[in-house]
Amino acid sequence: MIRKERDKTMSLPHSPDIDPQRRTLIKAAAASVAVGAGSTLAFPAIAQAKPFAGVKLRGAAYQHGFFNILRKYIPEFEQQTGMTVDLQLSAFPVYNQQADLELSSGGNSWDFCNVTFILAARWVAAGLLANLSDFTADKKLTPASWNPDDFVKGAQLPYQDKAGKNFGFAWEGGAMLMGISRMDLMKKRGVQPPRTFDELMKAAEAIHGQDGGGGPVTGFVSSNLHHWFLPPYVQGFGGDFFVNPPTDIKPALDTAASVEATDFYSRLLSKYSPQGVLGYTEDQARSALIGGRSNIFIHSSSWVSAMLTSPDSKVKETALVTRMPAGPKGDFPASNSQGLGIPKNAKNKEAAWEFIKWTLSPELTARIVKDTGHPSICRRSVIESAEYKRINTINGQDLGKLYLEVLEQPGKTKNYMAYRTVKEFPLVGDVVNKAVERVVSGQMPAAASMKQAQEQAISSLRRAGVKV
Repeated sequence: MIRKERDKTMSLPHSPDIDPQRRTLIKAAAASVAVGAGSTLAFPAIAQAKPFAGVKLRGAAYQHGFFNILRKYIPEFEQQTGMTVDLQLSAFPVYNQQADLELSSGGNSWDFCNVTFILAARWVAAGLLANLSDFTADKKLTPASWNPDDFVKGAQLPYQDKAGKNFGFAWEGGAMLMGISRMDLMKKRGVQPPRTFDELMKAAEAIHGQDGGGGPVTGFVSSNLHHWFLPPYVQGFGGDFFVNPPTDIKPALDTAASVEATDFYSRLLSKYSPQGVLGYTEDQARSALIGGRSNIFIHSSSWVSAMLTSPDSKVKETALVTRMPAGPKGDFPASNSQGLGIPKNAKNKEAAWEFIKWTLSPELTARIVKDTGHPSICRRSVIESAEYKRINTINGQDLGKLYLEVLEQPGKTKNYMAYRTVKEFPLVGDVVNKAVERVVSGQMPAAASMKQAQEQAISSLRRAGVKV
């Protein structure tokens, strides 16, 4: 059952559908693989006795292309196990409201569910999810080949407790990269792909207004999801959205680093982006990029790689996908993930684990990549496989390597994406969106706007019952 409802809450970045041309590339790549290799992509073995015969498994998640893909394989799972799977999908904000109520009230209507990135830390800390490490440690329930350590650590952090136990496993990853559409103009102007914030501003200035063959090109473009785009700049200048997330969530929006980052990001929008950029959606920014009307767009990999894969792209021969620039205090490209878990009071925990184990097995993950080209997976062994690299290397650019580098970065040192797992983040995100709009539109300088944002964020958190 799919329910479509308008998103009335803070917008969040999502993944666009796979481009038709990308499907063509995938089919061509798959055809080149020897038939004998197919055995490595077979479904994981499930006991022939069908111990779960007659079980009706109920689960819930939000509308996403991955689940549309998964539904095509579920009949095979049902045939092999004897179960039936009722997967209910709803709009992202609707699902989150339903899930929060279901889990916090101790409900048992669902056997499995999506563990939402921005809510995961609270759900885990409150004990609302079953400990999946108990299932992976049981050799009778999980073969060693399933290997829970195969999931990229950066993608798994939101679903682990302080002891490292897993309460969800990541099915989707997002990695912020930089898309440059007009390397022809960059070379003509003697400008290299920017590697620092300072170089980014200079590159935007150098290309802005240049003749792109069909009119002037803007140096930069972005969308209205400032709560997603601004944090890497704040962290790159040495700050964060909160004092010490997720434990100390007092907002830190008026610090010197936050003000400097807001001023920097707002100048990219006000001086070097298309007119009306404050109203741009992700789709409009993507269109400007792949049409060659804007040179630089920094967003999740699936959005910027459209330059190379979309049939509508006019810049396939001049496009470059690379890492986003680093700030003076470090490199903090945004990343996120989504997980699958089991509610603490689920009626059919072992059956639910069988489903999650099958859904996220290395075999089915590899098969989905081969069949559909779905790139935003979280199993390292598949991402590093020759098949994945073949499918995700386009015009000589290894997109999978870039994706993995960013996805695993929060797991290497401090989890700098912790701010995104704070359940009150949407309240602060809304305030930040308005603060950036005030600066870009010229209503306020960055310092005054972020001071106001700080005061508004604290008020919003206190109204929500948070002590700050």
